[in-house]
Amino acid sequence: MLVVRAINDKDLDALYGLASQVGTGMTTLKPDMKMLGDRLATACASFAETIPPEERDYMFVMEDTTSGRLAGVCAIKGAVGLTEPFYNYRIGTLVHSSRELNVFTRMETLYLSNDLTGSSELCSLFLHPDYRQGHNGKLLSKSRFLFIAQFPHLFTQKIIAEMRGYQAEDGTSPFYEGLGRHFFKMDFHHVDDLTALGKKSFIAELMPRQPLYIDYLPQEAQDVVGAVHNSTAPARRLLEQEGMHYEGYVDIFDAGPVLQARVSELRAIRDSELAQVGPDTDTAHACAPANAEPTLVSNTTLKDFRMVVTTASTNNGSIDLSAEDLRLLNCRAGDTVRTLPLNVKKNHA
Repeated sequence: MLVVRAINDKDLDALYGLASQVGTGMTTLKPDMKMLGDRLATACASFAETIPPEERDYMFVMEDTTSGRLAGVCAIKGAVGLTEPFYNYRIGTLVHSSRELNVFTRMETLYLSNDLTGSSELCSLFLHPDYRQGHNGKLLSKSRFLFIAQFPHLFTQKIIAEMRGYQAEDGTSPFYEGLGRHFFKMDFHHVDDLTALGKKSFIAELMPRQPLYIDYLPQEAQDVVGAVHNSTAPARRLLEQEGMHYEGYVDIFDAGPVLQARVSELRAIRDSELAQVGPDTDTAHACAPANAEPTLVSNTTLKDFRMVVTTASTNNGSIDLSAEDLRLLNCRAGDTVRTLPLNVKKNHA
C-alpha cells in the first residue's frame, strides 16, 4: 500500500537515495547530504509550525508501507525570493515599424525578472521509476493540492511551479548552450549545482539586464523556449488539470515553463469536501455506497499529514473507509477527512 505523508527526520538516507536518481535540471533536489539534511530540518520545523509561514518548506514522501521504501517525494515552499533573489525570464514583445518602408515587425524578447517573488511554489516532484504506474503519479502530485485546500492560510495568493526544461539525450540544454554559456562560461551542470546550493549572486552579476531578442538565438534554443523535459511532460499535464497554466515565464537556464495559478482558483479549493469517517462496523460497510471512481482522502492534521487513494465514496457527509485506509491515514471513526476525486470531471477540463 502507498501513502503520501509528511516527511520526518528518519527519512534522510532514503531521501538521498531518491535524489540520486533525479539527474540534472531539478535544483531543489540534489544528492547532497548536507543540503538535504538542512532542507529536511526546515521541513520538520514547517510541519511543527516553529518557523514563520513564508520560510516554510513542506516536504512530502510517498511510502510503500509493504517494504518501507520511499517511492517518491514532492514539496511546497511557503514563499520564494524573500531571502535570496528568485529569477525568471518574462517573455515580452517589442514592435518595430516604419511607415516610410511599410515595415511592421513583432519580436519576442526575454526580460530578466523578479516578478514571481513572494509566490508559494510547488517543487521537487520525483517518482521513482519502479513506481511509475497506475495512479501513483497522480497521488503524489495531487497530494499537495489537497494539503493547500486544507491549510490555505499558510500560502500566498499565487502559486507557481517551475518545470524542468528540455534537454537533449546527452543531458545538454539547447537553450543554455545558445544563451547562458556565453555569459557564465561554465557547463550547464555546474551552473545547476551552484543554483541548487543557493549561490545565485552570479546571476545578477553576469546576466544582461537589457531585453534579449529570442530571434537572435540559435534555432535549437528558440525551439525549446517554454518546452519541458521529456520526463516532465506528465507532471505538467497533471498541474494543468488542477488549474495551473503557463503565462510566459521561463527558467533562465533551461527555459522550462513556469506554471502559475491563484490559489483560490485551484480545483482542490473548489471541489474538495470534508467528510466524517463512518463507524467501523459490518453493517456500516455493507450499506456504504460503491464507488468506481478513485478518490483522494487526507487527514486534517498538519504535523502528521497523510493521504491515500481509495474507492470509498462519501454519502451525506460521511465516508466509509477500510481498516487499512484508516491505518494509513492514522484516523479512526468520527474523525474528519478531506476528499477530492482523483480525476478531473469533464466539465472542468
